[in-house]
Amino acid sequence: MADILVVEDKASLRTVLRKTLEARRYSVDEAEDAYAARKALQSIRYLVVLTDLRLPAGSGFDVLRAALEVDPQMAVVVMTAFGTVDDAVQAMKDGAADFLTKPVDTDHLLLILERALERRRLLADYVILKEEYQSRFGLPRILGEDAGLKEALLALQRAASTDATVLLLGESGTGKELMARALHQLSARSKGPFVAINCAAIPENLLENELFGHEKGAFTGAGARKQGRAELAHRGTLFLDEIGDLPLSLQGKLLRLVQERQFERVGGVQTLSVDLRVVAATNRDLKAEVAAKTFREDLYFRLSVLPIEIPPLRRRRRDILPLAEAFLERYARELNRSGLTFSEEARQALLEHSWPGNVRELQNCIERAAIFCDRTEVGPQHLRLTEAFDGGPRLEDVLDLSGTLSEVSRRAAARAEEEAVRIALREAEGDRNRAAERLGISLSTLSRRLRSDRADG
Repeated sequence: MADILVVEDKASLRTVLRKTLEARRYSVDEAEDAYAARKALQSIRYLVVLTDLRLPAGSGFDVLRAALEVDPQMAVVVMTAFGTVDDAVQAMKDGAADFLTKPVDTDHLLLILERALERRRLLADYVILKEEYQSRFGLPRILGEDAGLKEALLALQRAASTDATVLLLGESGTGKELMARALHQLSARSKGPFVAINCAAIPENLLENELFGHEKGAFTGAGARKQGRAELAHRGTLFLDEIGDLPLSLQGKLLRLVQERQFERVGGVQTLSVDLRVVAATNRDLKAEVAAKTFREDLYFRLSVLPIEIPPLRRRRRDILPLAEAFLERYARELNRSGLTFSEEARQALLEHSWPGNVRELQNCIERAAIFCDRTEVGPQHLRLTEAFDGGPRLEDVLDLSGTLSEVSRRAAARAEEEAVRIALREAEGDRNRAAERLGISLSTLSRRLRSDRADG
């Protein structure tokens, strides 16, 4: 794999540049026009791209954009004829690392390349330092040694150095929100707000109001102006979870927010502008949704500037036990049950399970085991994985199915909401504001629900 891509239409100059660089032990690929350069960038990750600005089949600006799309940290050095330095200055504004004027001074070229490579090394060191801060200051931990997960984390780190829109792809329970929070905290927006909204959890008629807010008098009951999630995310990150469930009626308005960072509140006529980064996540196949005309193609392309796929737990077998042990340590500490360990049989059962619910299922399984275990060693009986294989406990063992259908429905809804509130509070570590946000309800509604549950209890 080559270190440097030289893009120059004059064969004689290409040869001189290649021989100069190879004499310094750099490996070099050549491209004679912008098309060949873009094609090479799609398959090979270079450390540096050295490109002329005037090229056939495009321009050096096309090469610059293609290089930075592949790797925002890639060093691009542009060459320009004397008298067109304005173009080189524009290229620097667009992200080029440096520029050279023709005729090329080879000593100056080598100096610039060393400087560009040093800048890249410093950027890599910065990412490592950010990871160190992550461990020292308790930022979200993403455990795992799987190659697929490491690739996703590397892509996440690269994306964090840009402001591009990111699309997180993965099954339910793989940790897409955790990845989104890590992306936010690794980015230059880390001091700004991280605002999440679950597009599948909020009824369609309320979702626009939650996203964009409303003006006073916009509808019955709108007694005051309300800011939406997009406005609250100003100078931070807006996380759109389950974006595949966004109704078509709202997709055009979201496209405008993603594309122009502009929107209007419900019932409003004033166009508002926000400075935010959009991160979206879905467990759906958006390409299939586009083909089925249930998801806008233009919105899909805007959201998937930097797609990152998070592998399911069944493809990360080597990560199962380290994750399980980390969860067990956490819940043992919360329950004041120090010394809890897994038996060999439990370890084997964990490895053999298919984990259709991914990391979330594993976490819930270990929490349940820590609660039910009446000894210092967690056995397979405490994991209760056989219930999962058999389809879990019977519904009549969990719910009271007596009485009329409406009575059964009311009890089932109440039980489901109670469990949803409990899980939201646990995942928000007791923070009621975050829990209410996850549930798509106001803080006052959550407080009333908790008072009602205590009264019923």
